[in-house]
Formats: sequence, C-alpha cells, structure tokens
Amino acid sequence: MEPATLVSPDRLWSATEVLVRPSPVPAAAGVYGWHFERPPHPDLDAGRLLYVGIAPRFMANRTSTQNLRKRVRYHYRGNAAGSTLRLTLGCLLGLELRRVGSGNRMTFGKAGEAALSQWMAGNARVCWIEQSEPWDLEAQLISRLDLPLNLDQNRHNSFHSRLKEVRAQARRRARELPISS
Repeated sequence: MEPATLVSPDRLWSATEVLVRPSPVPAAAGVYGWHFERPPHPDLDAGRLLYVGIAPRFMANRTSTQNLRKRVRYHYRGNAAGSTLRLTLGCLLGLELRRVGSGNRMTFGKAGEAALSQWMAGNARVCWIEQSEPWDLEAQLISRLDLPLNLDQNRHNSFHSRLKEVRAQARRRARELPISS
C-alpha cells in the first residue's frame, strides 16, 4: 500500500455523506485518514492529512469488533470518551472536558459534543482504504508521515509534546470540576 492513497486521496468524504444510510463507508477492516479544511490549531496546516486510525484495533488477546463504517461514523457523531480523535480536536478547540456518569468517563458534555460534531461537519473530511490487518500499516504510516494529531507511536512528531500537554491540562481541569450530569 502506498500512503499516497491516504495523503492525496481521489475523494474526501464529509459527515453528511458518511452519515447517510446506506453509508458509503465499507463495513470492513482498514485504515482511515482525516483531513481538515480548517485545522483545529493555528500551528497545523489546512487541507492535508493530520490523523490516521484503524478498525479493528488489535489487542493482546483479541481483535475489536469495529470496522471502518462504525469507527468513521462514531468519530463524526460520537463522544470524546470513545474517540481519541474527538478528544484531541475538542481539546485543541478549547472545549471544556468534563467527567460524566460515574466520573470515570470524560466528554465535552451534550452541548460541547454537539458543537464539536458541527465543527467536524464543516471542517473534517475522511478517506479510507480496506486492509485486512490494518495495525501494521498504521504503524508504518505514523513512522513515515507527519501526522500531528496521532499520539500513539508518534513521539518523533514536533507537535506531540504540545498535543499531549493540551490533553493533560484538559483532563486535570475536568478532574477539578464536579461530575456533569
């Protein structure tokens, strides 16, 4: 697989296009890439690949039940507790992270998650490739490409320490606030 398929895709898909039924996103294993018309931080470039993710995720004793369709759709309309991408974007955009439910999960609350979904609908575009064992390809892409929004396996990226600190500050602040209903 040549990374050009994700770096310079023939087609990028918007939230509106992905969230329709039937969805054009395949219910298959693969790698997805996120491009942003307006980046979530002034030090990042617009219109280019900033993040890659995979479905399913490989874990020590099993593989998750996720597929491209489930993951991409969740990133567009889920919450920060279930999406590292949403957590990163919301923190960079200055949304207030809050503890919810029992206090173990953190999201941007109903209003914040809605604002983030709206921002993503206007700015985030996604592409994907099917790949039966996407975890190997993800590691290759992160090591070879400039993907500032990926944290895992990406300490070499110049944006890594800034992003890690922004997320840590948001979590510290959330722990200081009362649990949100």
